[in-house]
Amino acid sequence: MPLPTSSIYQPPSAEFMKWPSRRSVVHSTKGIVACTQPLAAKCGIDILNAGGNAADAAVAVAAGLNMTEPCSTGIGGDMFCLYYDASTGKVSALNGSGRAGGKCTLENVRKSLKIPEGTVGKIPMSSVHAVTVPGAAAGWVDTVERFGSGKLTMEQILAPAIELGEKGFPVSETTAYFWGRQEKGIREASPNFAEMLKADSSAPGGVRAPKAGEIIKLPNLAKTFRTLATEGKKGFYSGRIAEELVKVVNGFGGHLELADLQHHLETGSESVEPISLKFPNPHGTSETDGVELWEHPPNGQGIVALMALGILKHLIKQGTIPAFGPSDHNTAPYLHAIVEALRISFGDASWFVTDPNAAPGVPTSQLISASYLAERAKLFSPSSANTSVLQPGDPYASPALTSSDTVYFACSDSQGNAISFINSNYGGFGTCIIPAGCGFTLQNRGANFSLDAKHPNVLAPRKRPYHTIIPGLVTNLQDSSLHSVFGVMGGFMQPQGHVQTLLGQVLCGLSPQQALDAPRVCIGAGMPDEGNVYDATVHVEEGMPEETVDGLRKLGHKVEVVKGMGRIVFGRGQIIRWTKDIDGTGVWSAGSDMRGDGAAYPA
Repeated sequence: MPLPTSSIYQPPSAEFMKWPSRRSVVHSTKGIVACTQPLAAKCGIDILNAGGNAADAAVAVAAGLNMTEPCSTGIGGDMFCLYYDASTGKVSALNGSGRAGGKCTLENVRKSLKIPEGTVGKIPMSSVHAVTVPGAAAGWVDTVERFGSGKLTMEQILAPAIELGEKGFPVSETTAYFWGRQEKGIREASPNFAEMLKADSSAPGGVRAPKAGEIIKLPNLAKTFRTLATEGKKGFYSGRIAEELVKVVNGFGGHLELADLQHHLETGSESVEPISLKFPNPHGTSETDGVELWEHPPNGQGIVALMALGILKHLIKQGTIPAFGPSDHNTAPYLHAIVEALRISFGDASWFVTDPNAAPGVPTSQLISASYLAERAKLFSPSSANTSVLQPGDPYASPALTSSDTVYFACSDSQGNAISFINSNYGGFGTCIIPAGCGFTLQNRGANFSLDAKHPNVLAPRKRPYHTIIPGLVTNLQDSSLHSVFGVMGGFMQPQGHVQTLLGQVLCGLSPQQALDAPRVCIGAGMPDEGNVYDATVHVEEGMPEETVDGLRKLGHKVEVVKGMGRIVFGRGQIIRWTKDIDGTGVWSAGSDMRGDGAAYPA
């Protein structure tokens, strides 16, 4: 008689990666899928093998991740993507984030939360008032329509994920840990909790969180996917799914209405102009040696990565810091410069990042201008840390301007196209609230709104909040060809991960896998439910050299070394690079974060 699945694992614990992982870069000429779940990656590989392109595969992976890692992502959340079209060399951006309801006024929500006058207050992560209209469903459809191959239907693209939900699948280790940690929240959030738990007659209520290696079926989520596949966006934003979504939200005192979902159906995902910053390689032989980093504009926080990179670029140019090389990687001076540049950038983002459609005047171009970043770079000291909470600057004061918890994954294909894609519930399962018969939880992205009437990111009807999820894309300065698609998920860690993994490759010569394997640092708590995301504490990942930790402390940084499962604060990343062999053949080379359950898989 075979041993039970439970024999594979010891009882769940907070121990994380008992031994250091060792992974190699994965290469392919036909395309790669890099993500945190092997079964979700297979969904994308199936689509590539069926003739789909990188965008088609990405939507299949997004759906597969919703099935296999619902503790991080889902159709009840939002998405963003950056797409590189090899035929045109163009970088395109799609903002698939949802908005607050039409009746979600500051007055209504403050009253519902019973926030006293004179107190700013905040929207709790678990509150029904943190629910915004889910943008992911529209985003998936719009991704296929705008960037897809045109060879496959949504029914074909979602079929692999639907099969996982209907037939069941074994749960991976990290997912099982977080599913179990959030079981209590799922049970308490709504009467429909059983839809996202495993049947077990011996458990309270006959259900429980699945353990690693156990099979779980999610038939209601599969049913939701089928509706989206056959009826398109209308099937999600009107009819049964929309009605159940509004019903459960209103049942807990929320303010969403069917009209809000109809509004998103009619508005769709927004095609926006990506923003970028050029970073010449200081070790290069010409000004065209280097890269250009592309990010989403606000309401996303990608601008933080661009600002930090721009500040570092200026400091190197002025000789304030050296042109770091391989021997400098993860030394105290190297990380001090990165930490300080990020801290300055977050000082601006905490004020200026908001929905530019609802708060006109977001100074995006000014914030990443060379003159403004040079001014902000003056706050940097190579000999000491600035541990105070930095205030935003005045981007209009620059002389040159007076006239004027998440999944990230990447996919590429044999035609040279690539997509950087991120999808999220925000915190874990989001609010954990489940619309009846739908099989997914609703995000808590609205918790990122400010309740300060004077703040640009203040809550307002039909407004999108400050968004932490950011996909990254890099092109070569020499000819604007693709360098890589990459990203690091994890709340406010994301722009910090972008800067660290990119500089690890560009300045220090690390491979995609090495750049992801290297210990990281994170300023602040990473997520609001873990503490102050703008706190001065520098969290340093276990494995960082002791001399680096000591060096950071001598510079005045408040340092905390993070071990075990606490290391989730450093996020999980994926990188797919594009190069050409001497015979002209294009080669994809990918790394996948050892902190996740997945890997990079060649087509």
